[in-house]
Amino acid sequence: MQAQECSKLDPRIRRTRHLLQDSLRHLLEEKELEEISVQDITERATLNRATFYAHYTDKFALLEEMIRVNFLQLLEKRNVRFDGTCPSALRAVILAVCDFLVDFQPSISTRQHQFGPFLQTTVIDQVRIVLLDGFQRHPVNMRASAEVIAATTSWAIFGAAREWASDSKRVPPEDFVSLALELIGPILATVA
Repeated sequence: MQAQECSKLDPRIRRTRHLLQDSLRHLLEEKELEEISVQDITERATLNRATFYAHYTDKFALLEEMIRVNFLQLLEKRNVRFDGTCPSALRAVILAVCDFLVDFQPSISTRQHQFGPFLQTTVIDQVRIVLLDGFQRHPVNMRASAEVIAATTSWAIFGAAREWASDSKRVPPEDFVSLALELIGPILATVA
């Protein structure tokens, strides 16, 4: 049985992973990722190192999982789905990325140089999966492969949202999303 299936079935696994993710999140508020050890994480979570390694290969796998779970929870809470071409569905995806980036900023120190690449990679991958799922559930003729369209669109969404989130004079998210749709829309125009 895969670990993801186990976590859905066994509340002890979900609880342990939640403890480890919370522990890492709190530690990131106090010090840089490179200064945090697995020992620090397990002590904060009141678990032993063997338990940590039964769930994650290292602190980077834990970080990636923490980001992924938080982003997926946001999508699920908002019931964000992509149907393949609908601008309102794409709007919801872009807005979720914007809100996620803004929500993560206060809890993560600006000194977290290693954190950014994990956030970027994980969110882009999850957006790509959402888009591919929409293309698969609502097949349409495409001039390019679904994978290429989803990858290009997910990078464009994250890049635009990251620039927006880092702007100290940023416009309201709804205004930004309208502009982002104008910029990203041509990518989806390859869906015929």
